[in-house]
Amino acid sequence: MESNEVLVKVEGLSKKFCKDLRTSLWYGVKDLVSGVRGKGYNDSLRDKEFWAVKDINFELRRGECLGLIGHNGAGKSTLLKILNGLINPDSGKITIKGRVGALIELGAGFNPILSGRENIYNNGAVLGFSRKEIDSKLQNIIDFSELEEFIDMPVQNYSSGMKVRLGFAVAAQMEPDVLIIDEVLAVGDLGFVLKCFKTIDQILPNTAIIFVSHSMPMVSRICSQIILMDKGQAKFQGTDVPKAIDLYYTRFASNGSNVVFTDDSITLEHVEILSPINDSGVNCLNWNEDFNIELILKNKTLGELPYITMSIVDKEQRGTAEFNSPILIKNIKRGFFKISICHKNLQLSKGVYSLNLLISKTQGKDPILRMNNVISF
Repeated sequence: MESNEVLVKVEGLSKKFCKDLRTSLWYGVKDLVSGVRGKGYNDSLRDKEFWAVKDINFELRRGECLGLIGHNGAGKSTLLKILNGLINPDSGKITIKGRVGALIELGAGFNPILSGRENIYNNGAVLGFSRKEIDSKLQNIIDFSELEEFIDMPVQNYSSGMKVRLGFAVAAQMEPDVLIIDEVLAVGDLGFVLKCFKTIDQILPNTAIIFVSHSMPMVSRICSQIILMDKGQAKFQGTDVPKAIDLYYTRFASNGSNVVFTDDSITLEHVEILSPINDSGVNCLNWNEDFNIELILKNKTLGELPYITMSIVDKEQRGTAEFNSPILIKNIKRGFFKISICHKNLQLSKGVYSLNLLISKTQGKDPILRMNNVISF
């Protein structure tokens, strides 16, 4: 077994679909006739057609994990189905060496009327294992899936989480040369997902893994190279996983208003973090530095300064810290005023964060202005 062996090679892979079934059937007939007459493949888009996958190229060696990221409809699942042989490409070439295990959708490859045990034997046979080999792995699969008491129940009665447990147990314990994992792990409970990642760490040296997920912490955890897809094309490709993840988040950045709610009694005119700015125009702080924020607000109708809450959220929109103004200030004037906030020795792990603002009549309640992502750092 060569450690540097190329197990998956994809060259110029493309696939187009048609938005309309009737038109798709008509194009299919025309393509069949063209094929009989010896005419070549038509690589241009016709009316109502679109590229689901367009000119994808990559190599994946044993011990490497390729992450496929992108928004819904970017072409990730279509690419996986082509790699797994469920869909034929319109053009391009795929070379895969060895056994392929795939978890591309819930229950894929399972016969719903058969029991979990019978499906293990079916899946093993499809992967090319003998009954004797499956017998030797059966108990490990059942133990890993933690489905001992349900293993003889029809799979159609399994919950989505149980299907993931059985599917991953079969795929991992059969030790495939190439393992394809779509978003299915998102369905599993946290304990089982952690167990899956521990198993991935163990089998990765002898396996090539293609991993699709919308969870960037999961992607950064195991992927050594990455492809960011958009409208079927590779918008970014390489080994710089953090850069690809930054581009992924930028793709989803809101270009519209970040005001969630306002009663128009007060407005945020300007916000500034007093720290150096990097080449991308983003404020940068180091571990244990003071976090200084200045807000310029415009009071339109209020007679007293309300409570101000600023929260720090990470890229996954998880709250990491919160600052609250302790008291109300009576008798404020109309017009512009500045508020300075300082947090000593800020300690956040490396990453990009943003600030959300809440101004309310009572502490954390009765909002009069709520804004998300007022500034990033």
